[in-house]
Amino acid sequence: MPTSKIAGIGLYVPENTVTNEDLKKYMDTSDEWIQERTGIRERRYAHRTDETTTTMAVEASKIAIERAGITAQDIDFIVFATLSPDYYFPGCGVLVQRAMQMKEIGALDIRNQCSGFVYALSVADQFIKTGMYKNILVIGSEKHSFGLDFSTRGRNISVIFGDGAGAVVLQATEKEGQGIMSTHLHSDGQSAELLAMYNPGTHANHWVKEPVADYTEAAIGEMFMSKEMMDKAQNFPFMDGQAVFKKAIIKFPEVIIEALTKNGLSTTDINLLIPHQANLRISQFVQQKLALRNDQVFNNIQQFGNTTAASIPIALCQAWQEGKVKEGDLICLAAFGSGFTWASALIRW
Repeated sequence: MPTSKIAGIGLYVPENTVTNEDLKKYMDTSDEWIQERTGIRERRYAHRTDETTTTMAVEASKIAIERAGITAQDIDFIVFATLSPDYYFPGCGVLVQRAMQMKEIGALDIRNQCSGFVYALSVADQFIKTGMYKNILVIGSEKHSFGLDFSTRGRNISVIFGDGAGAVVLQATEKEGQGIMSTHLHSDGQSAELLAMYNPGTHANHWVKEPVADYTEAAIGEMFMSKEMMDKAQNFPFMDGQAVFKKAIIKFPEVIIEALTKNGLSTTDINLLIPHQANLRISQFVQQKLALRNDQVFNNIQQFGNTTAASIPIALCQAWQEGKVKEGDLICLAAFGSGFTWASALIRW
């Protein structure tokens, strides 16, 4: 059976750089406060109207497709991971298909937030191995900046996130020892509300104290966003940072060790670990826990912030461009995020 290899990779980040100093204009914070807690110095924000989750994905995809030595017409399936789609529906996958004038191919959207790209890679891997598709475009793209609370109330979350996109083209390879060796996916919904955006959503009326008796325009508006919801900032993301941190530093190492054990390898065999860029402190803890050297771990959250589903492909592409990912290298991807979900992929480049 053939294995799946990454034949081309690309990234796109907006030109607009927002530093920690810039955020001081909107909230009570400081460069020292942000760096101490997250390691982040700056992030990129997309243009408010001219750049979207889809347009950024298209730019990253163009580069990945060109580097794979194919054209958009050769892509026969799309797997798109994001938590910030342009529309509630349809998903961004079909918007990429339209924007790039591809054939009438299938497009699948993945909603696993921070773990989304690894989940998407795993799904695409199965299609390649079975021979169903030959050239799959796997995308992670996020535009967080349009939906953050830029006030002191929301600073614990808003200082973390940035915008950007990464994409890879997955193809089959018969070369022995090359490609995706295994993927490992997990979830535990017991703590789903500890990292979530409660509204909009189908459970919005659960939070309304009084049932809506009629369907007038005002009543319908009350069903989906009451004053109480607005006062509690339920239209913005919520995160219990300490709870997420405690869970992440357990599950991150576990899922990495799971991948290595599955393939009869150890941490000393890893050439490069690319963790989801959630928080530099989490990455540093995982590195220490696994006794990895500095040159075995790649972090760019300092430069781009947390781009959730886009963070791994952006980091992987940047590492490859800098010559830190070479043929024959053992690359481990790992992620933990909302859901909770966590995942890993082991790749022989």
